[in-house]
Amino acid sequence: MRRVITYGTFDLLHYGHINLLRRAKALGDYLIVALSTDEFNWNSKHKKTYFSYEQRKQLLEAIRYVDLVIPEKDWDQKKRDMHEYHIDTFVMGDDWKGKFDFLRDEGVEVVYLPRTPEISSSKIKKDLYDANEVTEESRLSHEDLDTNPDK
Repeated sequence: MRRVITYGTFDLLHYGHINLLRRAKALGDYLIVALSTDEFNWNSKHKKTYFSYEQRKQLLEAIRYVDLVIPEKDWDQKKRDMHEYHIDTFVMGDDWKGKFDFLRDEGVEVVYLPRTPEISSSKIKKDLYDANEVTEESRLSHEDLDTNPDK
């Protein structure tokens, strides 16, 4: 059985993430996703997630390509994970190209997959922020809407 692993935050899950997971799974029989914990994201990556670790884990576990989700707690665990989980192939998006080549020394194939160019969590955040830059007069809430067709 060929084991594949990938790492990430997977916040604001979108079809670019699904594409990555589908292509990663196609490289083997068993896909492990090492999901960055909230603490690791904040303390080491200096980013806050919208969804908590547990919520992001539930989302990933619901995807048919994912066989196992484990916590990513620090940068150094990658070498340990290669041995603990008997990994054959390490996969990351090509925006990380070259950063994890050292894992080849652990006997692992390292593959950088092209990102889905038109989508990213950062783009979603920016687009939502830009879309909400409207005047107060044009802003509506659910309470402002009359949904009764009989009126």
